[in-house]
Amino acid sequence: MKMKLATLLVSLLGLSIFASPAQAGTVLELSANDTMQYDNKVFEVPVGVEITLVLTNKGALPKAAMGHNVVILKPGSDVMAFGAGSVVAAGTEYIPQDGPLADQILAHTKLLGPGESDTITFTLEAAGAYPFICSFPGHFALMRGVITAK
Repeated sequence: MKMKLATLLVSLLGLSIFASPAQAGTVLELSANDTMQYDNKVFEVPVGVEITLVLTNKGALPKAAMGHNVVILKPGSDVMAFGAGSVVAAGTEYIPQDGPLADQILAHTKLLGPGESDTITFTLEAAGAYPFICSFPGHFALMRGVITAK
């Protein structure tokens, strides 16, 4: 009887480990506004877990003047160079499609106008600091942060 009870407890504990929220994925919510600010600049996530990021533009200014996105870059990326270089990618909503700048991108949302949201899903396979920015011209100076995967 004691052996069956112990086996049952071990089984239940094992199942609770697999049902933990970190195993099911992590949701990050981020908003942007007309003062060129993200509401969160620092996130910590587990390595290897699927991440869902939801970006919402809470501003009122038109997309052509104050569009926002979020671009997650590889650790060690030169954020200033990426932000300055992405200006030439106006035709693809300031997301470089090829070359060394494109090679730094891990994931990105679409460029959002007022009241719009976008959701992306990605996984950070290695521990490290993953910078994120808004690549709309000039926004990267204020709109940036870091996702730390541990």
